[in-house]
Amino acid sequence: MKKKIILIICVIVFIIFISIIFSIVNIGNNKIYPNIEVQGVSVYGKEQEEANTELNKKYNEKKINGIKLVQGDYETTISFDQLGVSADIGTAVTEAYSIGRSGNIITNNYNILLRYFIPKNIEIEFSFDENSINNAIEDVESKLPNVVVENDYYIDGDKLVITKGKDGVVINKDELKQKIIEEIKDFSDENYTIEIPVTETTPGEVDIEKIANEITCEPQNAYLSEYPLEVHADEDGISLAISIDEAKTILSENQEEYEIPLIITKAEISVLDLGEDAFPNLLGTCTTNYDASNINRNNNLRLAAEKINGAIVNPGETFSYNQTVGQRTIAAGFKEAKAYANGQVVLDVGGGICQLSSTLYNSVLLSNLEVVERRSHYFRTSYLPAGRDATVSWGSVDFKFKNNRKYPIKIVATAQDGVVKVDIYGIKQDDDYDVTIESKETSIIPMETIYEEDNSLEEGEQIVTQRGEDGCTSETYKTLSKNGVVVSRTLVSKDTYNDLPTIIKENK
Repeated sequence: MKKKIILIICVIVFIIFISIIFSIVNIGNNKIYPNIEVQGVSVYGKEQEEANTELNKKYNEKKINGIKLVQGDYETTISFDQLGVSADIGTAVTEAYSIGRSGNIITNNYNILLRYFIPKNIEIEFSFDENSINNAIEDVESKLPNVVVENDYYIDGDKLVITKGKDGVVINKDELKQKIIEEIKDFSDENYTIEIPVTETTPGEVDIEKIANEITCEPQNAYLSEYPLEVHADEDGISLAISIDEAKTILSENQEEYEIPLIITKAEISVLDLGEDAFPNLLGTCTTNYDASNINRNNNLRLAAEKINGAIVNPGETFSYNQTVGQRTIAAGFKEAKAYANGQVVLDVGGGICQLSSTLYNSVLLSNLEVVERRSHYFRTSYLPAGRDATVSWGSVDFKFKNNRKYPIKIVATAQDGVVKVDIYGIKQDDDYDVTIESKETSIIPMETIYEEDNSLEEGEQIVTQRGEDGCTSETYKTLSKNGVVVSRTLVSKDTYNDLPTIIKENK
């Protein structure tokens, strides 16, 4: 028994002796001990401030570059600001530095020795806005050139128009979201590029029975009631003019668009018959400018404005810009003008009408109506600040809003003499607010210059075929006030606008 006690005492004395020697050796050592990493980056042999500086440098490089998403020929960049990313690097570095320093002499020495055999990695605490990541993914999917187009329908006069969808891809959103989160946290990766995971898919079959059930209704007259003043909107009666089987026969043909005849039973009294009393108050207005000398653009804007002018949106009803304006075709009177498509400036039938949808979008925001669907342009626009635009594209990207008020609203739109103006009229309510919209650029995406070889030019000659512009990220906020007192300030959107490259043709 005595021998055992003596042996234990000797072991303890030896451990203390070794600890004292080890402590003496490490006296004055203000550097992080071996085999310690922070977010996969070795910080061994670095002072705390030095490690903090190096890791912040890596983080800022990722923040400046953003995360590039690519799929085929399409690519875009989402910024850390857009995703609301932040990283608590200081706490992680402090934890790394404290290893071997935060306990007593024995535990400190034990932890130092242990690191020689078992590495230790300290995870940085990251925070990000998951809704912003989801919104960024939705925005990317809307801009993919080969995204699947679902079947759609709208009513045009006495016809039900059904547009056939197109095969394409859908983003595997959960997988992409996880890849983005992993890329945010990966300090060892200097590529910052993610291949967008997609799945080839086809639109479903057109369900004419479901569509018929959704559109069939009886006519309803509009009327006013007083004390308090209320407007009850009219509704046309709608039903198919042919049988379901006959409609299915039409749909069995291989066409891009199908027309099904309807029976429209007009209400005897419409909201317009009620006069100005139904829309006495201006709820929101927006004006933008354009070059009136551009004849084709001027034509397209005027034609689109005529189509939405006078539109009535009843309470609970959703307004679709695409369905109201209709498909932009030569037959419909639209002409070719400059537009954004697949990351380039191109001539497109109906080009320019995004200015009207953008002007309408701002009137909707200022009227405090509910935005259902809105996407920003691929590049910045010249007629509104970043974050205030709403792009549209027939068959894929729409601008929609819902009348979330008690009463019908009326859209008054004009495009003439270089001015686009959209007013929204209705009845003021006791719970209305004064609305202000503020947008700000949060970062700049530098413009790229692309040189293209053109042997038809004189040797040494250069021609600029496309003048570029910096891209940016932006945030847009809506402030509600009552009697001069701010009630709320909410984020409307975070948007990314890619840089428009300068393209120079040259013959070296």
